[in-house]
Amino acid sequence: MARLVVRWPARLPVNLMIGALLVALVVGVAALSLIWTPHDHAAMTIRNRFQPADGVYWLGTDQLGRDIVSQLMVAARNSMTVALVAVLIGGSIGVALGLLASALGGWVEDLIMRVADIGFAFPALLFAIMLSAVFGPSLTIAVAAIAFINIPVFARVARASANQVWTRDFVAAARAAGHGRFAISRDHILPNIAAPVIVQGTIEFAVAILAEAALSYLGLGAQPPSPSWGRMLSEAQTLMFMAPHLAIYPGLCIVIAVLGFSLLGDGLRDITDPRLKRRRA
Repeated sequence: MARLVVRWPARLPVNLMIGALLVALVVGVAALSLIWTPHDHAAMTIRNRFQPADGVYWLGTDQLGRDIVSQLMVAARNSMTVALVAVLIGGSIGVALGLLASALGGWVEDLIMRVADIGFAFPALLFAIMLSAVFGPSLTIAVAAIAFINIPVFARVARASANQVWTRDFVAAARAAGHGRFAISRDHILPNIAAPVIVQGTIEFAVAILAEAALSYLGLGAQPPSPSWGRMLSEAQTLMFMAPHLAIYPGLCIVIAVLGFSLLGDGLRDITDPRLKRRRA
């Protein structure tokens, strides 16, 4: 099985290093929340509402006396979980469809791509509202909606990358040896399109975090008492003049997470596609 080789540069791109640092920070905080938080994120102490930052409450408390740091940490875990599951589901289905379209070609490829085009025209928010009307709002609904919008993205990336690999000599040799199209797709095409798929997955991770925050802001994502950056923003919007920090902290968390994964994806793309890096220069 032949594979395309990705040569890592002697000096890593700055955007890759900054993105990796921010991603490590967010993922580390999310992982830490599994075993420790400064306080119980759901514990409400009304007498401590709007407590300023001090040695006990590092970023203060909200309108219900809940510790803001603990809520941000658990919200990071929820956001990472939703984004990871949604991207894995959407990516798996999308890549499978893209490989199938590239392998069979003809009317099958046209049908899959036209269905993907319809998926692009169907926003995650509308899909989440439809599912919420039937099943009620929850994190599961957010995962399903975000995974749905990821399918056509990965299908197009996988199909375009696979079409390029199908023209290579080692694929022609595999076909001459009697290997079927599905076996070639599994053994030769998939390993050689892994790099662009991973890059796209990193970028879609940032999109998924932003989508989860938007859905939670509208009440279609995480439900109380499970915290979410988006719902924290929603709850803080009526307190902007009284306690603006309640909106600033979750907003910064969203910016850091989305920026980190976006920069990481751009850096990986620069490495896997040197021509793109030269065009940017």
